[in-house]
Amino acid sequence: MKLKRFIVTFGSFALTRALLYLLGYVFTIPWLMFQYEYTNNASGLLDSAGSLVPLLIGLVISFIAEKIYIKVPTKIWLIYTNS
Repeated sequence: MKLKRFIVTFGSFALTRALLYLLGYVFTIPWLMFQYEYTNNASGLLDSAGSLVPLLIGLVISFIAEKIYIKVPTKIWLIYTNS
């Protein structure tokens, strides 16, 4: 049972994150794009990373998906047993 919960949670996180990054690149939305820059001009190090918004949205979606996965089978089971 816990393996299925993990698969649902991680799958929804990965799928949501991938779709949001894809939308960012297709429609050129900067806050949905992952950009990485690295410059080393004789130890003038510049390191930059991209948006974390898709990661945060993915975490929220995976939390909601896990809660729905926990609640829905219980409700369906109660409907069938009370019939």
